Formats: sequence, C-alpha cells, structure tokens
Amino acid sequence: MHSKKQAPLKYYVGIDVGSASVRAALVDEFGTVVAHADQPIQIWEPQPDHYEQSSADIWAACCLVTKKVVCGVDASRIRGVGFDATCSLVVVDKQFQPLAVNCEGQNYRNVIMWMDHRAVSQVECINATQHRVLSYVGGVMSVEMQPPKLLWIKENLQESCWEKAGYFFDLPDFLSWKATGVTARSLCTVVCKWTYTSDGGWDDSFWKMIGLEDLVKDKYEKIGNHVLSPGESVGKGLTPEAAKDLGLPAGIAVAASLIDAHAGGLGVIGADVKGYNLPCENQPITSRVAMICGTSSCHMGVSETPIFVPGVWGPYFSAMVPGLWLNEGGQSATGKLIDHVVRGHVAFPELQSKAAASAHSIYTYLNSHLDLIKKSLPVGFLTVDLHVWPDFHGNRSPLTDLTLKGMVVGLTLSRGLDELALIYLATIQAIALGTRHILETMQAAGHHINTLFLCGGLSKNPLFVQMHADITGKPVVLSKEVESVLVGAAILGACASGDFASIQVCS
Repeated sequence: MHSKKQAPLKYYVGIDVGSASVRAALVDEFGTVVAHADQPIQIWEPQPDHYEQSSADIWAACCLVTKKVVCGVDASRIRGVGFDATCSLVVVDKQFQPLAVNCEGQNYRNVIMWMDHRAVSQVECINATQHRVLSYVGGVMSVEMQPPKLLWIKENLQESCWEKAGYFFDLPDFLSWKATGVTARSLCTVVCKWTYTSDGGWDDSFWKMIGLEDLVKDKYEKIGNHVLSPGESVGKGLTPEAAKDLGLPAGIAVAASLIDAHAGGLGVIGADVKGYNLPCENQPITSRVAMICGTSSCHMGVSETPIFVPGVWGPYFSAMVPGLWLNEGGQSATGKLIDHVVRGHVAFPELQSKAAASAHSIYTYLNSHLDLIKKSLPVGFLTVDLHVWPDFHGNRSPLTDLTLKGMVVGLTLSRGLDELALIYLATIQAIALGTRHILETMQAAGHHINTLFLCGGLSKNPLFVQMHADITGKPVVLSKEVESVLVGAAILGACASGDFASIQVCS
C-alpha cells in the first residue's frame, strides 16, 4: 500500500535477493518504506550439500517485485536503485549466457549458493597454504567463500564450465551488471568473499599457489578488475533493456551493491537511539554489533583500526561503512536450522493444524504454547534438561570447522506438542549461545561491544529476540522499520543518485 501522505519529492528502490525470495521496496527520502513486495525463487539440491539457483529466475523475480512497488508512482521521482544479495557465485560464458555449475549440464542452474558445501577438499587445500591473505578471514577460509568454489569448478567441470567461462560474479555484482551492462565489482563482495584487499588489490601469488593462475590473465577480467565502493554510481545507470524489465526509467542511477547481510547492517547500525538509556548512547558506532538473522546469521562489528579476530572474518576496510574496518562473525544455519528441527518433528502435523485453526503462524503458536507450559519460572528454564548443539551445517564462527555436526541431548520418548515446543526453544537458545561465543571472541580480540541491533526475518520472532538478550546479557535494539535490509539497499541507490553526499549522510 502506498502512503496516503503528500508524496515526497524523491524515491529510491531497494532490491534484496535472499536465499529463498527476492524482495523490493520503494523508500522515500526520509527512509520510510512506502511499498514493498516479495517473490519466491527456486533452489535446487541435486545432492547433499549442493545448493544451486538460476540467475535468470532471480532476475525475473527482481523485475516482478520492482514493477509491483513502483506501480502508480511518478517515474520522474524515482532517483536511484540499489541491489543487495546473498554472496552466491554466478557463472556465465563470454557472451554472458548461463553456464551449468553441475554435472547434469543444466545451464539455467548457473549459481552455486553461498550455503553450498561441495568444496570441502578444495577449502582444505587452500587453508593448508597458510597464505597471508587468510589472515583477513580469521585465519581460515570458509567453504562458503568463492575461491574454493572456483577451484571445485576447475577440478570437476573443466571442459563443460571452467574453460567456457567468461565471467564469475558474486550475485550482487551480477545484478548491477544486469542493470547497467558494466562488469564493475563492489568492494564489499571482492574484499569479503574473494580475498581482494582494499589497499593491495588482488594477490597474484595466492591464485597461483592454489592452482587458479588462469584468473590472473587479462588483469583478472573474469573476476573483476574494476572495483567500486558500495553506493558509488555504476556506469551510465539503467540500460534501456533493464529499465524496461524493471519498469523504471532508463538512465537512473544504479549503485555498486552490497552483500545482503551488509545491507542489513548498514540499515540498522547507525540508528538514532537517543532517549532510551542504552549503553551505546553517546558512544561511537564501534560499540554496536548489527546482527542480521535469516536463513543464516551474520554478526557485523566495525572498528576504527583493524582488529584481527581468530575465527571471525575480516578485518575488511570500508566493506560496509566507508572508512571503518568490518569484522563479520556468522552462523551457517539459523532460520534454516529452526525450520529443520520443527518440521522434522513427529508432532509437526499437529502443530500445523492447531496453528491454522488459531489463524497464527506456527512460530507464534509455539511461542504461545511455551507460555502456557512454563508455569512459574521464566520460559528459558523449561529446557534445563534439554540441550542442542546447533552446528548441523558446520561452524562458521568462531570455531571455523565445517565438519562439525549437530547434537541433541536430553530426548525422551515423548512425541507430543510439548516436546516439539521444548526442542524449538532449545534450538533458539543454542543459536543465542553461539552468538554469545562470537561476541566474546570479538571482545577478547579488542572490540568493545555493548548493544545488539537485530534485523532480518528472525528479529520478528519475540522469543528469538528475548533469548538473545537473556543469553548475551546485552540490550537488543529492533528497528522501527522492520525492512532494514531493503532500507540498506535503498540507501545505496540514494547515494548513487547524488542526492546525498555519502552513505553516512544517507544512513
């Protein structure tokens, strides 16, 4: 629904590509979301730990949601577009046509998702080199980053994909290329997921050491030799073809993109919280951590000087907030883990039917059910005999061990809704304990964190928020604008338009 207030002079479009859906928002110059829409996208899982998507499917969804949010708006008032997306790997040939990243030869499945763990042996080989670039990813590269995926393609799809490939894009950069026809990469993507450094660029010795010396040719054309800061204007703006696809005017500004978690961090970490007596009030932004909670979770903390945190990615200069160093902790499965545990329980059909009868979501119903059975003690004490180790998809931070598996201790023979509610609660508590472990590791390395700022889908779950406050012992701030990631993407478009002098001013 569009605002009934007098229309502001200027609008910006933020487009967010998550793991399972694409969302768009029309945001006014005051940071208010005027309209938003979403569209699911496909995920293929051809074998365990292989997750693939289609760049054509993703772009089609971007076009659909954008047309919805700008419908009925004076096009002359739309000033800029910003994209954010998951840090998935997109592969196209020299004519920019999709190339299969699978043995089946299905070209439309040309995206290896961020959560894909196929490159286990490749990441072990890369980490064994102990190359100096690894110091910027917590000392150990993650299987979710791009170099191990590139090495997997070379070793497993040499003729069908590697030799035919023209360009390898991080998904956010693919979207800005699709919109502008310019192959420039965002500093955010190449620094955080590809080993580019903001002071030295690409390190030839790293790519040669891991067996990907092919990429050094032609000045790194295949992975990017033109790097822009997030929010910087790309090329000459929207091409006529992309403008028609998106339902926007040709030529409007398109911003260099951000990874989705970084857009969420940008959308919340600078929030004005005066008057709430929070410990971060009148403190620098470095006292805050932005936590973006969705399919996975990311913990974003900034510092004025580089802080090397064992098992935590970074420090990355200007990767989220210009002029500040970023450290990024994370959990590979949070929303996905909660869904997995709840939907796999024998009482799930009963939960579904009772939630439907009460016209509530399954998680709202579970939260209410826990309140019913908690008796006199706080809800957190219900799981005194039930414990979950949450690393069902390995540990991203701070243990950096992708071989770790999940565990549940304290199961009984109970098969009812009470037992389902308890294991749901224990899973959320385990995720919150993982957050505490990350924060403690960051603080031991030199961060001074006193307040959490949450956004993303899980931040809408009051139990998830409360357990994080209880278990970390830190106040949790929720944005008044729940679509913080979309606001972050729109901030990029506002910056690219020239209407604001910098990202900091936009924020």
